[in-house]
Amino acid sequence: MAIGIDIDAIFQRLQRAVAEARLPEVEISTHYGMPALKVGGKAFVSIKNDETIVLAVPIDRKEQLIEMAPEIYFQTDHYVGWPSLPLRIAAIGDDELQLRLIEAWRFRAPKKLRAAFVAE
Repeated sequence: MAIGIDIDAIFQRLQRAVAEARLPEVEISTHYGMPALKVGGKAFVSIKNDETIVLAVPIDRKEQLIEMAPEIYFQTDHYVGWPSLPLRIAAIGDDELQLRLIEAWRFRAPKKLRAAFVAE
């Protein structure tokens, strides 16, 4: 799959949200060949395609988010039982996206780094 303009725009949006949240030690990387952001070598958000990104979230949190906003968050058979939650990138506002990225970063960040980070 060639990475197109939509994917680039989505990745720029993710990077902007992470920068605004002042999340430390974020690495620009790839996950299964697609753009991703990692902390401590672990992806906390990755792009699946030009409509979907995947967040790292605790399994017990997935159902809460899907119930809260089914127009944004959803589950496919592929992600059942895994701490990953797909979401429709066009459906999520910048403020909520930033909150979810902070949550995903905290979920994946090493304990010491998590302890040092205080969200404003």
